[in-house]
Amino acid sequence: MEDGEEKERGIMGLQDDSKCQPGQPAPMDSQNSIPETGQNGVVVGTEMEEKGMEEGDLKKEMEEGDLKKEMGMEVEAEVKVELCQSGHGLQVSFIRGTDLFGYVGIEAVLDQMRRKTMKAGLEFNIMVVGQSGLGKSTLVNTLFKSKVSRKSCTSNYEEKISKTVKLHSVSHVIEEKGVRMKLTVIDTPGFGDQINNENCWEPIVKHVNEQYEKYLREELHINRKRRIPDSRVHCCIYFLPPTGHRLRLIDVEFMKRLGKIVSIVPVIAKADTLTIEERQEFKERIRQDLAANGIRVYPQKEYDEDPEDSILNDRIRESIPFAVVGTDKEHQVNGHKVLGRKTKWGIIEVENVEHCEFANLRDLLIRSHLQDLKDVTHNIHYETYRVRRLNESNVSFSELGLAPWPLENGTDDRGQSESHL
Repeated sequence: MEDGEEKERGIMGLQDDSKCQPGQPAPMDSQNSIPETGQNGVVVGTEMEEKGMEEGDLKKEMEEGDLKKEMGMEVEAEVKVELCQSGHGLQVSFIRGTDLFGYVGIEAVLDQMRRKTMKAGLEFNIMVVGQSGLGKSTLVNTLFKSKVSRKSCTSNYEEKISKTVKLHSVSHVIEEKGVRMKLTVIDTPGFGDQINNENCWEPIVKHVNEQYEKYLREELHINRKRRIPDSRVHCCIYFLPPTGHRLRLIDVEFMKRLGKIVSIVPVIAKADTLTIEERQEFKERIRQDLAANGIRVYPQKEYDEDPEDSILNDRIRESIPFAVVGTDKEHQVNGHKVLGRKTKWGIIEVENVEHCEFANLRDLLIRSHLQDLKDVTHNIHYETYRVRRLNESNVSFSELGLAPWPLENGTDDRGQSESHL
């Protein structure tokens, strides 16, 4: 209140100063009926109201109005800056770069973040799910242009159909132009390979939740690490066989369950076995099945943050599922080396968007949405798991193997041995 009165007195003081200057016409407030006196002692306000405005007086008032307007703009700017500096709930002014007096250096924060990220590196965990023979290992190698799959980096590897679903993780540190990324590829051999595939998704659901639980336990430690190791699954690529029909029951059941806890990106494997027309019809049927069964695949529309993201993600959603072809072999095409599959009809170029949609998948996973996949995992899927776990009635610090939460003054609360969150 006192600040407001001071500002009003400041404004009135500026107006009074303008009235006291010699040779200036006396200002008049149209909303105030108190008469004002000019230099010659004549009552101005009442005479104007009674006799009406003459042309000379109208011109003077227009000049006064312009003067008041300029002074008012200066006062308003001062008040606006003060509002920015004081308390909560007040208006905040937006100052553009053109309004600054000179170079501040705020944009240098981006360089700081870049240096920090390059020094610390980043982590990305990707899971590949699908029945045997769909080219999961080959596609992962093609994505990162290196031998990163379990099959490629395991000596004396034998292709055996597992009787149960097993999960195998292989980690690599990939460095490109000074940026280091720890890539973990989680393979799921045995998925969908049995005659009876009932509940074959349970080991995968269990693994995803175990990584959330592991991260949650690290967060709940009183003296936790500065940087918690992140083993959570950031993306799951689900491989659909190129049948040309519709989604199978196992596809529907798996994606319905996994879509709630992890970001799923469905792809049509070995898309070169379908013609262009068959591929488009198959993609349309899959999109219809996804919508009919309420299956949520990445990127979800409700997570779009602004219209620009929405436009980009709409184009991606129109392309899902991606029809991909994988290979790690290079061939000469018009004097250039390209990744492709050689057939008797020609060479299928993997990175040519006219041949397949591998480039679109690579851009989504690495070049445009890698950080968003990590953010959705942390802010949506992990947060949902965290809230559910902490709201369960049987969860306590003693169950998690932790000491009771300390008080702010550093002393333990002896009267309450357990804390139910």
